[in-house]
Amino acid sequence: MVARIVRLGSKRITDEGIRIGTVRRPPRGVAKTDFASHNWFDVWFPNLAPSAATVKLAHSATTTQEWNTFFKRYRAEMATPENAHTIELLAALSHHSNFSVGCYCEDEAHCHRSVLRSLLIDKGAKVA
Repeated sequence: MVARIVRLGSKRITDEGIRIGTVRRPPRGVAKTDFASHNWFDVWFPNLAPSAATVKLAHSATTTQEWNTFFKRYRAEMATPENAHTIELLAALSHHSNFSVGCYCEDEAHCHRSVLRSLLIDKGAKVA
């Protein structure tokens, strides 16, 4: 059993399990009934998405310092009790079930997915 960090909309791999969309907004122009069949996500869980203000930081980031500010802000958002419990839950589930979490960003290094990966690993998750 393992958790995967994926780009939403990418082709699913065998035994990927449930795909969780950790994004603020569902994909535009796609009917809700098509989210899963078009490889976006099975469950939309915006609770683990960066806040609107933090997303704005990411969209305007062009330097390493600006990206580090984004990552620091997002980590702080994930440190709230509710989000920290969710991360712990997902880490525990990774030992019993296959699932993936993802975002639309093309480059994981410049996306909250990289922070989610790190947070899950820090909590003992099995991450592919």
